[in-house]
Amino acid sequence: MKNFSHAAFPPDTISVMKQALDGAVSTLPHPVNSSHVQRIAESILRTTREGERDPTMLQTMALLELQITQRD
Repeated sequence: MKNFSHAAFPPDTISVMKQALDGAVSTLPHPVNSSHVQRIAESILRTTREGERDPTMLQTMALLELQITQRD
């Protein structure tokens, strides 16, 4: 993952990120592409690092970002 090798988050924030990741991945059509999961995870990490802590917002932002990158 890009630029996250030294990222550190408290356990409660990791729980929020996991909830967002699980929710976002559950909306993807099967079979789930691992590159999509990676892009979602990177988006969640980046958005969390910027201060967002709402799992629904993290999930939404990650899915929107995935849609935009798929169109490029």
